[in-house]
Amino acid sequence: MSSTRVLYLLGSAAPPVLDVGAVVERAQGQGWDVCLGLTPTAARWLESALPTLAALTGHPVRSAYRLPHEPDPWPPATVALLAPATFNTLNSWALGLTGGSFIVGFAAEAIGKGIPLVTMPCVNSAFLAHPQFDRSIRTLRGAGVRVLLGEGGFVPNRPGEGNPTAYPWEAALNAVSEMVS
Repeated sequence: MSSTRVLYLLGSAAPPVLDVGAVVERAQGQGWDVCLGLTPTAARWLESALPTLAALTGHPVRSAYRLPHEPDPWPPATVALLAPATFNTLNSWALGLTGGSFIVGFAAEAIGKGIPLVTMPCVNSAFLAHPQFDRSIRTLRGAGVRVLLGEGGFVPNRPGEGNPTAYPWEAALNAVSEMVS
């Protein structure tokens, strides 16, 4: 798909990532050229679907950094959406701890490059009680990241009561469009 609007869709290992193919199709229907990046664990969860997802996007699905001598296989991002974003991913990103995670490294660097960023967590309410979570959300918002947490975004459920099919992907795609309009 050729387009001047490029969406980096970056997902971590939370159950809604299993529906990422449908999300790619919705984004493409809105005119986005989608590049899909995953945490290593999310890539493992989707391992059998990776060739199909690469064919769907027209770009390799990335879960690791490219080698220094390799060209970047993706066009430059217009905007990036990091969703679902787990507790680990959000805290690592806010603390600048990329730890070999391609998507966290990209998101951390994108702040400095001025690439518009949207994230939507996927955490249960027990994680919200951890003191680092609130600090991380404040840090990301303070850096200009649009965090979709609470009404109008992801509303955390009680532990063990999640419903991955209710993850508000449409709110995330709407926020992405708003960031660049």
